[in-house]
Amino acid sequence: MIAIDVEEENKEIIRKYRQLLRRAKPILKEGDSKIIRKAFKTSMDAHQGMRRKSGEPYIFHPLAVAKICVDEIGLGTTSIVAALLHDVVEDTEWTTEDIERDFGKKIARIIDGLTKISGVFEHGSSQQAENFRKMLLTLSDDVRVILVKLADRLHNMRTLDSMPVNKQYKIASETIFLYAPLAHRLGLYSIKSEMEDLYLRYTENETYSGIIRKIASTKEVRNRFIKSFIRPLQKELNDHNLDYIIKGRPKSVYSIWNKMKKQNIPFDQVYDLFAIRIIIDTTPENEKAACWLVYSIVTDYYKPNPDRLRDWISTPKANGYESLHTTVMARNGQWVEVQIRTKRMDEIAEKGYAAHWKYKDNSHGASGLDQWINKVRDMLEQNDSSALEFVDNFRGNLFNEEVFIFTPKGDLKTLPHGATALDFAFDIHTEIGARCIGAKVNQKLVPINYELKNGDQVEILTSSKQKPNEGWLRFVVTSKAKTKIKDELKEDKKFIAEEGKEITLRKLKHLKIEASRETFDRLRAYFNANTQFELFFKVGTGEIDFKDLKRFKDFKPSNTIKSHSNNKVSDAKSFEKEIVKVKESDVLLIGEDMDVIDYKLAKCCNPIPGDNVFGFVTVNEGIKIHRTTCPNAPELLANHGHRVVKAKWTSQHASSFLAGLKIIGTDRVGLINDVSSIISDELKVNMRSMSIDTDSGIFSGDIMLYVIDTVHLDLLIHKLEKVEGVVKVSRFDYND
Repeated sequence: MIAIDVEEENKEIIRKYRQLLRRAKPILKEGDSKIIRKAFKTSMDAHQGMRRKSGEPYIFHPLAVAKICVDEIGLGTTSIVAALLHDVVEDTEWTTEDIERDFGKKIARIIDGLTKISGVFEHGSSQQAENFRKMLLTLSDDVRVILVKLADRLHNMRTLDSMPVNKQYKIASETIFLYAPLAHRLGLYSIKSEMEDLYLRYTENETYSGIIRKIASTKEVRNRFIKSFIRPLQKELNDHNLDYIIKGRPKSVYSIWNKMKKQNIPFDQVYDLFAIRIIIDTTPENEKAACWLVYSIVTDYYKPNPDRLRDWISTPKANGYESLHTTVMARNGQWVEVQIRTKRMDEIAEKGYAAHWKYKDNSHGASGLDQWINKVRDMLEQNDSSALEFVDNFRGNLFNEEVFIFTPKGDLKTLPHGATALDFAFDIHTEIGARCIGAKVNQKLVPINYELKNGDQVEILTSSKQKPNEGWLRFVVTSKAKTKIKDELKEDKKFIAEEGKEITLRKLKHLKIEASRETFDRLRAYFNANTQFELFFKVGTGEIDFKDLKRFKDFKPSNTIKSHSNNKVSDAKSFEKEIVKVKESDVLLIGEDMDVIDYKLAKCCNPIPGDNVFGFVTVNEGIKIHRTTCPNAPELLANHGHRVVKAKWTSQHASSFLAGLKIIGTDRVGLINDVSSIISDELKVNMRSMSIDTDSGIFSGDIMLYVIDTVHLDLLIHKLEKVEGVVKVSRFDYND
């Protein structure tokens, strides 16, 4: 056991506390240091004797979160106090009432929003989603609850090393699914980028480390290139007497990885590994003119790509981001992104929402963020769906890029990317949306499901005879439109669902099935209904009839869960009490105790031995195994962490697993023969199918084959890449 030097630890705590006060000093008003000291002492006493997983005293965490609030978000005293106290109610004997008594209502409300909900949750619900909704409800009163939460999450991600691997996956997935997009929406770009990079570090460490190594190895060449690129610009900027700074910033590891994945290209083919940023210090009234002057200077020296000009100065992003982006061709034939902005714009881009208040009086950009906060408030007031639906709605509506639309009178409206004419109609007024029959876009008639594009001018056409129908929900994306359409349909649906409930109870009685909550949960899973209301509605409309219910009775799910009348499997803990051991020749170890138990491989990502995987407890099919890189992994881990179990491949057995390979290259006589001989003869791999397309001398092929594990697959890819004419070989996901 490691001996703890208490005296040394106490010195370190005081040092961190004094450092926090020093950093906060410029923003402190009279009496502020006194309340911060009181919050620090309260947190110290409440967390006395508590330690983090890393072994550090717990107080290190609230101090670090408070420092992030000051240094990286630019928050003030209220947020510092909330950060110091943010875990007190959740982890100690203190209550929200105690906080309110000692620190007032405002702080108590923020702490309450940051405190996780405790207690038993309904089957099929998600504690994580409920907590996220609770936090957002507080957002409608005080934005700082989100900002402190982001600081808390960032520090947790920075100290994730000490957590077990399955917890790392869960926390990292929650972060990429909810918190990184939220940081982006609030304009906290550096926090968003760091969260994304840390997600990659803990879910795909090899890929992350590989990109870091490659960025480091190209640093010297990159720096030389940046120097030669900016030299002529500096001379011209100096001649115009501009007060400026030029930075060459490498792109984040995550954005490089994302580009490699989306475009299916190696690191060497990512051309925009960095961006040149020119920051001008000028007066508010001269900002726009100064930025366009710099743009003119840059494009005098380097040819711009006309499709890559982004003007977020004239029309800032909804999160307040302002900047002018252009991509230009350097002398060596390389494309380079140049970002032009003022000092004020740069601070807002780095510190987001908090920086807006500093400049609010002279900045039109703040209104975009205020509108966004108001939209969240509307959504919270209108929303009566389940927490999971709410989170899904929230992400879909508020984390998308936006499109800018004009009304017939020229007023500018901002809607999420993918919004339709019907979304626009509901954005104007509920009644206009409900009676919408079409629209005129740029003077041309279009249907209500027309997808809006940047700069469209839209006039809505209505009819008193029109009324919403179920199909409308398929082509609206805004929360407001969805909620209002559902409200219009709800009364009819309630009546149908009531009828459906009576029919279901009658049929269950006839089939001698007990009408218990467990039965309804199993019915929901069997008929793929998200809620009981949806289940009864399907019965009421005849989508589910007596024959279907009879099939349900006869259905015996082939899972590993024993049927117990009193026990219900809803999460990883209850699953581990119910597992059934299978033959020892299986190759996957599952659960905290690393047992050998039965499982199914998920068809969405088709894992093979050697892949990093996790187990997910399903309602009807036992444990499903997913790759940690599965497209569905962030959502499963973020919303249903309580149903996730550890899973790890052991030593390999002579089992074979289906994998898909994509091969691209230049066509030549005998190429396919060379490829198949490596697969079948040299490596003795069985192929299930092979499809090859050729076009103008380029061939592209998909091969389905059986491999033992990832090592076997990597060897095969390596050998195939050496075949003459083959340019690239990569694994792809498939749905079997």
